[in-house]
Amino acid sequence: MTDHYILDEIDKNILEELQADAEKPYIQIAKSLNISNSLVHQRIARLKQAGIIETTQVNLSEKGLGYESSAFTGVILKEDPTSKNIIEALRKIPEIVECYYISGQYTLFLKIVAVNNEHLREILYEKIDAIPGIMRTETTINFGTVFKRNCPVPEVKR
Repeated sequence: MTDHYILDEIDKNILEELQADAEKPYIQIAKSLNISNSLVHQRIARLKQAGIIETTQVNLSEKGLGYESSAFTGVILKEDPTSKNIIEALRKIPEIVECYYISGQYTLFLKIVAVNNEHLREILYEKIDAIPGIMRTETTINFGTVFKRNCPVPEVKR
């Protein structure tokens, strides 16, 4: 959250409505919260401008699209200064759906989706390991997501 924007109860309620259903029409949010439609539009515009709402997006089902395997991979680099080139190479692999800088033994941590384990092996050994500057990867297979959610909307400070 940005330092200069302080959430109030209306903002919090709008954010919770959007988290429950990002496609919910603003008019329905207004009715649900007993406020005007124009106030909902104004508040959402301010929340976007403040960087609190980054984007609204459709969440695709990995399994629904045929990705039966997924994994988390820690990446150890030969030299950290090469990470910019490595990240650009990783970005070109569409099956890498998340990439984080982390502390600890890895420099980067990836989430990878694959059609099956053979496809996952190809991504790891033929695409990722072939990137210059990567020393080693360590992969953990994901057997299923227990839950996934956004961060909580903080309580309103009074």
